[in-house]
Amino acid sequence: MKAVLSPTTTTANFHHHQQHFFSPFFSSSLPSFSKRRRRRPILAACTTAAPATVSSSGVQQHNHHHRHQRKKDKMIVIMGATGTGKSRLSIDLATRFCPCEIVNSDKMQVYKGLDITTNKIAFHDRREVPHHFLGEFDTDEVGELSPSEFREQAELTISDIISRKRTPFLVGGSNSFVYSLLVEEYDPDSDVFNGLVNSNSVSSELRYDCCFLWVDSSLPVLYEYLDKRVDVMLDLGMFRELAEFFDSDELDRDSEIRAGLRKAIGVPEFQKYFKKYPPGKYKGLDRVRGGAYEEAVREIKENTRQLAKRQIGKIMRLRRAGWDLRRLDATAMFRLLLMDGSDEDDSDWRSVWERHVLEPSVNIVKRFLEE
Repeated sequence: MKAVLSPTTTTANFHHHQQHFFSPFFSSSLPSFSKRRRRRPILAACTTAAPATVSSSGVQQHNHHHRHQRKKDKMIVIMGATGTGKSRLSIDLATRFCPCEIVNSDKMQVYKGLDITTNKIAFHDRREVPHHFLGEFDTDEVGELSPSEFREQAELTISDIISRKRTPFLVGGSNSFVYSLLVEEYDPDSDVFNGLVNSNSVSSELRYDCCFLWVDSSLPVLYEYLDKRVDVMLDLGMFRELAEFFDSDELDRDSEIRAGLRKAIGVPEFQKYFKKYPPGKYKGLDRVRGGAYEEAVREIKENTRQLAKRQIGKIMRLRRAGWDLRRLDATAMFRLLLMDGSDEDDSDWRSVWERHVLEPSVNIVKRFLEE
C-alpha cells in the first residue's frame, strides 16, 4: 500500500474506516483531572493479624510468614509489541467473559488528541466494553504521566472495578506502566529495563493474581506489517491530523521540550517538516516538499520497528525474571493481512485469528477464572 502524499481523509473519517485496520484501541471512562494533577493516596492493602502458634517449649510465637498473605484479586494482562493485536484480543475476550472492564496501559493513548497517530479505538469498535485511561490527560495541563503516577491512579480504578464484581483487563504495550502497577514493591528510581541493570532486579512478586497473555509475532513479518500500518494511518488522515496539531502554537514551543503526547511516534518526525513548511502556507507536495515528506514517513516506520523491538526485549526480561507469560503466536495472521486485499472482514483472516490467538486465549482465561 502506498502512502498518500496529500491526504484528504479527515479525522472524522478515521473512525469509519478504522474497523478494517488492526490497531491498538481503547476508550475512556476515567474522571477528568484538574489542571494540575491531584495526587490521591494509594489504597492500603488489607492484612490480618497472623495466628499465634505455640512452640515445643511452650513459648507463644507468631506466624510471620502468613502475616502479609491475602487472597489476591484476579486480573487479565494482555501484553505485546505495538500493533500485535492486544486490543482486538482484549475486546474479544471481554465480551466473552463479561462483566469486564479494560484499563489502558499505553503511555501515549492516555493523552487527549492525535487519535489516528496514537491509534485510539473508534467508539463503535469498543462493543460496549467500558475502558479507562484513554484520552484522559491533557499534556499541557498535567505534563507527563510517570509510571509512579500511573500506578497510583490505575490502582484506584482497578479497585473500583473489582468492587463492582467485574474483572479488570490491563492492556497495552508500555511495559514500564505495566511493571509499575503490578509489582508488590515499586522503586521509581530503579529502571529495571535498563540493559545495564542486573536482570535479578526485576521483581516477580506481584500485587494481583495475574493471567498474562503475550501476543507475539516473528519480527521480520511484524516489521513488514508495521510499515503497512503506517501507510494505512496516513491514508486515514494522520498527516492532516498532525498538520492541525502543528497549526496551533505548537511550532513556537521549544523543540527540545518533548513530553507526553509530543513523544508519540509521528510528532517529532513531522515536526521538522512543518517547521520548514508551516501548515496552511503550502498546498500539495512539490518535489522538494515531497522528499521531506517521504523522509518523515521513513523515520516513522524505522522508529516504529525499533519501538517494537525494544518492547519485545522488555517482555523477554520479565519472562526471564519469572513472570508467567503465555505466548500466542500471531505470525500467520500478519502474513495473511500482508496479502493484497486481505483485511479483518475476511473469513480466512478471522479463522486464522481464532485458531492461533483467540481460542487458546479463551481456554487459558477460562481455566484461570475458574481456579
